Amino acid sequence: MMSVVQVSSREMLAETCIIMLLLQRCFSVDLTYHVEEEKNSGTYIGNIAADSLLMDSVALQDHGQITFNQLQQRQSERAQLFNVSKTGKLYTTEKIDAEVLCTYNTECFRIIKVAVHRADSFMQILKIKVYIEDVNDNYPVFPKESISIEFSEEHSKGVKRSLPNAIDRDVSFRNSQVSYVLEKNLNEPFTLSVTKRGFGTSELGIVLEESLDREIKDTYMLQVIAKDGGVSPRQGVLKVQISVIDVNDNPPVFSDKVYNVSIKNTHRTSVPIIILSAKDLDYGKNSQVSYHFSSKTSEGTKKQFRLDENSGEVFLRGKVSSNRISSLKLYIDATDGGNPPLSSIALVLVNIVSQQNNAPTIEINFVSRLKENVAAISEGIKVGSFIAYVNVIDNDIGLNGEVDCEITHEKFQLLNLGSNEYKIIMKKQVDREVKEFYDIQLICQDKGSPSLKTVRKFSIQVMDVNDVQPQFTKDTFKFLTYENEKPSFPVGFINATDPDLGDGGRLTYYLTGNRKKIFPFEITNNGFISTIQSLDREQQDIYEFKVFVKDNGSPSLNNTANVIVEVMDENDNAPYFTFPSVNPFNLDVHYHPQSKNDITVIRASDRDRHVNSFLKYEIVGGNNKHLFTVNPYAGVLSFSRTVYQNDAGSYNLLLVVKDSGSPVLSATTTLSLTLTVSNKTAKIQTTVQLQSEDMIDINWVIVIAVIAVLLAVAVAVFVTMCIVKCNNINSHNQNINPKLHIKKEKRLLISRASTPGTISSNPGTITRTPEGERSRNIQATEVGNQLYPGSELQNEWRSSCIARGLLPSSQACNLTSGKGGVEEGTFMTLDQNSGLETSYKNNRHGWIKGENGLYEEIPAFKRM
Repeated sequence: MMSVVQVSSREMLAETCIIMLLLQRCFSVDLTYHVEEEKNSGTYIGNIAADSLLMDSVALQDHGQITFNQLQQRQSERAQLFNVSKTGKLYTTEKIDAEVLCTYNTECFRIIKVAVHRADSFMQILKIKVYIEDVNDNYPVFPKESISIEFSEEHSKGVKRSLPNAIDRDVSFRNSQVSYVLEKNLNEPFTLSVTKRGFGTSELGIVLEESLDREIKDTYMLQVIAKDGGVSPRQGVLKVQISVIDVNDNPPVFSDKVYNVSIKNTHRTSVPIIILSAKDLDYGKNSQVSYHFSSKTSEGTKKQFRLDENSGEVFLRGKVSSNRISSLKLYIDATDGGNPPLSSIALVLVNIVSQQNNAPTIEINFVSRLKENVAAISEGIKVGSFIAYVNVIDNDIGLNGEVDCEITHEKFQLLNLGSNEYKIIMKKQVDREVKEFYDIQLICQDKGSPSLKTVRKFSIQVMDVNDVQPQFTKDTFKFLTYENEKPSFPVGFINATDPDLGDGGRLTYYLTGNRKKIFPFEITNNGFISTIQSLDREQQDIYEFKVFVKDNGSPSLNNTANVIVEVMDENDNAPYFTFPSVNPFNLDVHYHPQSKNDITVIRASDRDRHVNSFLKYEIVGGNNKHLFTVNPYAGVLSFSRTVYQNDAGSYNLLLVVKDSGSPVLSATTTLSLTLTVSNKTAKIQTTVQLQSEDMIDINWVIVIAVIAVLLAVAVAVFVTMCIVKCNNINSHNQNINPKLHIKKEKRLLISRASTPGTISSNPGTITRTPEGERSRNIQATEVGNQLYPGSELQNEWRSSCIARGLLPSSQACNLTSGKGGVEEGTFMTLDQNSGLETSYKNNRHGWIKGENGLYEEIPAFKRM
């Protein structure tokens, strides 16, 4: 029975070995062994010859011919960790440290290849997998043995302050798993908060359970115990000092938890492979971030990279072969300058690749597309509005596939959406009236070496919106028109512009004003103003109203301007006498030797204006003795010669007043004058005296005749010279010459009466005293000054016209001073080619005396 059992046991063992061998063959591993770390050099691991069952297939006498040889590792590997004897026994060659050989939370093993020979012949190669069992030989370690934190006495329950976590360098999950316990005195208002985070670390915090009172206690001493999960757990202690003040409570935050970087194996050591950036919301030193390799980064990896603590730049220390290493892991801690310092961790995956570099490809999708590479936007679009989506494709790896895009434009902006996606938005408001098309360049460039870029050009057209108010060319329009014209007589043109397109640029005009007044004007859609009825200057000489313009856009925009229309005078009113006020008018005059020659002042008025109201007085009847005369401009009635006793009697003087319009209008009246002469005057005229006086009159006639002949000769010579020079002057000049006589006539207004006198009147008459005579003379002088300015004004105007090039030397000017010092009158132009002359009439808006003393033209003339 015993032998049967032994045979059965052997058979079962053989079958088990065969099954294990087959399973190992399936996983490409012939044998698997386990060894704990930290064992001494020469530690026995196992017998490959016995465990591989190779001896069972070899005769017993041939066992000595079977030898085992360990194959050499790659030159890049470090020294051999294991040794295989010729007989197939496996030993360690040195003390093994799992933390140096392996990374956190991964299987830690090494593959050994063993060649089996029978005598000189090769049998096979065995793959031996040796698992390195992690031993809990490291205890959790805090970055510092003690730390100080602060709380404000204003803080309420739930406020937390972060603590640095402990790191256990053991590689197995169990041995490196750390748990925390807070040791404190009874009734201290703090608890420990532990939050798991990535890569086997935890986020620690001291939580305030109730508000603090610094005046009662300002310092607390606590301990945080960190224990690992090993069979025989190890622990680390962090001493925590809590001060009741404000503290740094914001840790640095990386933009990403994991960074994936690809580099070529020929990457230069002077160029950073990545620039890490962690932002801290605190201020001052609490926001100053420094970068360090985390203790989770293996020592071998640290030797290959260099980290700038201030800038976060990561550099290679030397060239890295992509055939040996394809990916490396860097754990980076970002620590701020607070007290205590806060930190966060990020993982940088460095992929070493070698690949051809290609330029990026740009795809643009517009919100509103007109045609290829042309998009449309409204000029009313708001700032920040989305215009287009941009997708950049670059299938390269590493820096060759990292692309930066930019648009350099004042109106549009490119925003990065991540993953090589962008959007184009409005940066500033656009105005179609200023610019309608924008040409834009989108440049995308990768970070390869050499760097490759792609340029995409497109255009944006701005569509019109009715956003511009119609604008008048000026705020106030002033026009001149004439009275007594037929309806629809043109007055002027209102000019308004609107740069909008379509209905937004089509304008409609309206006249607005006081609803109680009806304006005799209308306006067309083109801005032309005309009359709707005949105008009468004597009823109203100036019209003031507004013109309203609106466009046909939606919504409609409008504007207003002021309009002033002045009605120019026509000679349509005859003058009328204001004194004498009745017809006939009785006037008694007593003459004595001390009397002045002036008798009274004849006054008349005319509702017309300017030259049409310029009046002249004459005696046309009842003055057979030539005893009386009247100043034609001042209206002063006076004795024309010496008064004698026989001149006493009654006189019916027929007076006429005429205006200077065209045609001339007039009015007449009769002055019944009764003259009494004092006895102290001269005796009755004799025949000799009459002849003497007649001789004086004849002498004056002769003198005047001689002067007239001389003037005629001078005029003839002057006309002859003009004909030689111009060859085109005709007799039309004679129509202007009467106007030029105004210069002579206005001098008559300066003269005054020389002798005072007294007039006694009947009922209905007036009494004149020397003071009254003075007043009358002043009034007469003022009337004259209003009608005629100084003679030097015409010469000044004509000189200024010629000097400024307004009139050639062949043109004549005849102006009088109007209202407000503005000149009015006529001027004549001569066509040098045809010899035709044209006269123009100007009113007070025609010529304005400027600051330099010269007269400037306002185009407000009517052809005569």
